[in-house]
Amino acid sequence: MKYYAIIVGGGSGSRMQSDIPKQFMLLNSKPILMHTIEAFYHSDLKPEIIVVLNVDFHTYWEQLCEKYNFSIPHTLVKGGLQRFHSVKNGIRSIKGNAVVAIHDAVRPLASNELISRSFREAEITGNAVASIQSKDSVRQKIGKSSISLNRDEIYLVQTPQAFQFGLLNKAYKQEYRNEFTDDASIVERTGISINLIEGERKNLKITFPEDILLAEFYLSQTK
Repeated sequence: MKYYAIIVGGGSGSRMQSDIPKQFMLLNSKPILMHTIEAFYHSDLKPEIIVVLNVDFHTYWEQLCEKYNFSIPHTLVKGGLQRFHSVKNGIRSIKGNAVVAIHDAVRPLASNELISRSFREAEITGNAVASIQSKDSVRQKIGKSSISLNRDEIYLVQTPQAFQFGLLNKAYKQEYRNEFTDDASIVERTGISINLIEGERKNLKITFPEDILLAEFYLSQTK
């Protein structure tokens, strides 16, 4: 069995108040994306790494790799119009019997334990989607009103999301739909039940400036 990690970096820097995409911003003195790649490279199963970036940033990424002496092997793939198309481009680099984990470029703190458990669970059950139970009260907005939801039944989905390659490849042969919010929703559309596994609170998606400070704190606790 082969293992692959598709790391998708399509976000902009708008919510970070930056002119460069979030994955290139610095975390502990090097780009966030490098931390993310390292997390998979140093994990127990050593997956082959595929990085999907907007083609306009390929040269910039190569320059960053040279600047920071970043030499971890990875395949660089052109991103698409939507995340759906970016992942689809990454899938084209994979052949044969494999388990594929898809991960956000701006989630640099996934642990070895979570990464390995995602691959192993997907290998057994077909898929494994990291998620955490909501710790806040949740309400659903309906028109001008809202209704309370049972937070014990609400899970916040993270990445990695891991799948047996056959299931993933079949799912990405579908036409793009607006309701495809993540890989789980795409695979689910083919009739496959999604298997949630426990994620990690520290596996945050860096979206706002304060997230950098929180990520730096978490990194300081691992030293």
